[in-house]
Amino acid sequence: MPRVLVVDDSAVDRRFVGGLLSKAGRYQVDFAEDGSQALSQMRQAPPDLIVTDLQMPNRNGLELVAAVRMHHPNVPIILMTGHGSEALAVEALQRGASGYVPKPHLGDRLLEAVDEALAMSKADRTYDRLISCMSKCTFAFELDSDPALIDPLVDLVQQMVAGMKLTDATGRFRVGAALKEALLNAVYRGNLEISFQEMQAARVSLVEGGGEDLFLKRRSQKPYGDRKVFVDVTLDTGQAKFVIRDQGPGFDPASLPPPGQPGSLDPEVGRGLVLMRAFMDEVTYSAGGNEVTMIKGRESAV
Repeated sequence: MPRVLVVDDSAVDRRFVGGLLSKAGRYQVDFAEDGSQALSQMRQAPPDLIVTDLQMPNRNGLELVAAVRMHHPNVPIILMTGHGSEALAVEALQRGASGYVPKPHLGDRLLEAVDEALAMSKADRTYDRLISCMSKCTFAFELDSDPALIDPLVDLVQQMVAGMKLTDATGRFRVGAALKEALLNAVYRGNLEISFQEMQAARVSLVEGGGEDLFLKRRSQKPYGDRKVFVDVTLDTGQAKFVIRDQGPGFDPASLPPPGQPGSLDPEVGRGLVLMRAFMDEVTYSAGGNEVTMIKGRESAV
């Protein structure tokens, strides 16, 4: 059973988060009151994942992220972000955190974020030795608008990035997470034209046992179901480059919130973009908004 370490100086918040994780029945939950205590516990037995608050005494969440990235790069970290902590959270993502969940949405989204981070951190390394001999790789995909195709593609890219020694274990996860966000945006927001509000309403409807699956319905309709997602990947010893293009109507890139702007961490207005910007060195959109290019350079410490 995976071990999750919850780090928060508030006893009330620790109990709340621990209750959410324990109720799921698939995690062993440990607790620490601040970053210093968390690191002390990790020297004895590193957890599989950390869920941490940002604002804490005695080594805050930002300092904890930096220390874990240095000494325990295989352990992903999920941030719990509060209002007004956008700039600090973005810096923590850039330093090595794997994702975040706004505190008002912990009940709805924490388990999903933890499940996803744990799954992505266990990418298969069967071909690492062979891939380490590779100096360059280019491949292209033409995908149906089917979310089931995303995880296998992300797993493949993670294996290639790790095998070619472009990043450490944390960086491997982060490249995969950024790619997954870009692909999800291309499928749902781009080709299927499903808004954030529609996605949330569809999830609630399915949980309550009513309504037709919006995703399947939209994929059966024209023109949505005929659209493709085009993915070009180029990997060499210096960088990884990803170009993802959908066939949706696009959007105005100028409407995107700048990094660290208050509200930019809200899932409705830019969670995927925040992760992409934090985890990649360059993120640029075409003028029409339906093509994104992401570049991740080789990490010097690898």
